[in-house]
Amino acid sequence: MLAASENQTVVKEFVLVGFSSISSSQGLLFALFLAIYVVTLAGNGIIITLTSTDPNLDTPMYYFLRNLSVIDICYISSTVPQLLVHFLSRTHTISMLACATQNYAFFAFGVTECFLLAVMSYDRYVAICNPLHYTVVMSRQACTKLAAGSWVSGFLHSVVLTVCTFHVPFCGPNCIDHFFCEAPQVLKLACADTYINELVIFAVAVLVLIIPLSLVFVSYSRILATILKMSTAAGRRKTFSTCASHLTVVSLFYGAAIFMYMRPRSTHSPQQDKMISLFYAVITPMVNPMIYSLRNKEVKGAMMRAWSMKVSS
Repeated sequence: MLAASENQTVVKEFVLVGFSSISSSQGLLFALFLAIYVVTLAGNGIIITLTSTDPNLDTPMYYFLRNLSVIDICYISSTVPQLLVHFLSRTHTISMLACATQNYAFFAFGVTECFLLAVMSYDRYVAICNPLHYTVVMSRQACTKLAAGSWVSGFLHSVVLTVCTFHVPFCGPNCIDHFFCEAPQVLKLACADTYINELVIFAVAVLVLIIPLSLVFVSYSRILATILKMSTAAGRRKTFSTCASHLTVVSLFYGAAIFMYMRPRSTHSPQQDKMISLFYAVITPMVNPMIYSLRNKEVKGAMMRAWSMKVSS
């Protein structure tokens, strides 16, 4: 809907183009994304349940993993339900307020995950490089503060990012060539110079992507140095295996997000941006619990114990 003012037409709602270019496959796409969403909810729900109920998983590492699963459920829920509705609807409109709310939620949970992944790498660093001080450094109180700091930082940074995205005039056209209200695509529709807005978003991206990733790099550099000093190959393999899952998740999430938010605007294309966003906004939350469970003997053991208790009851 476009509301006319004295000098210009003001946009009151947007149209999410999504995947309407392949209109003949809307039913199939609905089934695919519904399956992805259900698998994501189930996988992360299992991780949350296991780490909350199994005494053997009552450690800082699994406390942070539980937080990550909660984030991933919220993260994918900020985009996919709206996409599913649009697959079944003839109109793909979204109000300005709903668009801004979706943008805020997407940024909030995404930025929180950035900081939490850095915290998880620090946890691995302390566990491997300073094992004698691990229980003191990573006490329950310290873990709570680190997790809470990640959540608060995510929600505060999201305020800045959302304001920079929507504190511009929109006076037509109003079609967002994307499947949700992501900042770069929304700013393309602004009818004013967005250089400052884009500069602020880039600066925040440096803060929430490059700085945490640098902390991850430092942590794993020291972890690698410690592993190489171990006397037995079996010890090196066992120690590295505890970090492999986290490294995989970090590579997938940070790699896609940096490629999206830290490359020049001139290199962006709608189709490429959709694929990148699908990767870190939809696929990553789905595969995270699979990565942590398939490569982790403790999680698999907890699943077997839970299944045995269910069968025997």
